[in-house]
Amino acid sequence: MRRWVVLFLKEPRPGRVKTRLGREIGMVEAAWWFRHQAARMIRGLDDPRWQLVLAVSPDHEGIASRVWPACFPRWPQGPGDLGDRMGRVLRRLPPGPALIVGADIPDLTADHIAEGFRLLGRDEAVIGPAPDGGYWMVGLRRGARAIPAGLFRGVRWSTPHAMADTAESLAPLDIAFGHVLNDVDTVQDLS
Repeated sequence: MRRWVVLFLKEPRPGRVKTRLGREIGMVEAAWWFRHQAARMIRGLDDPRWQLVLAVSPDHEGIASRVWPACFPRWPQGPGDLGDRMGRVLRRLPPGPALIVGADIPDLTADHIAEGFRLLGRDEAVIGPAPDGGYWMVGLRRGARAIPAGLFRGVRWSTPHAMADTAESLAPLDIAFGHVLNDVDTVQDLS
């Protein structure tokens, strides 16, 4: 079965992306940072061991964007909160293990992704924790068991409870936890 890595991206427009960071360094600067960070991440995750898919937002602008490389499949994230959008992508993918990652993780490498798939060989779900109580990766083996009906339901996004709530929504699947990596929300996260 093919392995899938889905990179969640927003079109890098000032005021649309990394707004918390933008309030500290300026919206143009935050969008510039995100665009270059995401481009670096795409290059680093382009690996023959898996298929990279770009899940873009806003839908129409992201699909037509000339910012992201045209060689990767692009899927619209669609409406709803982050859980709705991630759940939709996980259900849409063809069979095989799948990882979803955000584009604002400066230390993320292909080795972290390989470790996520290794953990999915042992457990049915994987989460890559962030120090703030959120997470940088979530993945499912997508094998014999169906995706939980309550997946991502009740998750308090952008709070210190997001990872714990997500783990609860994955019940009854066995969950492995990967390395702790920082995402970038504020200027402090850049250091």
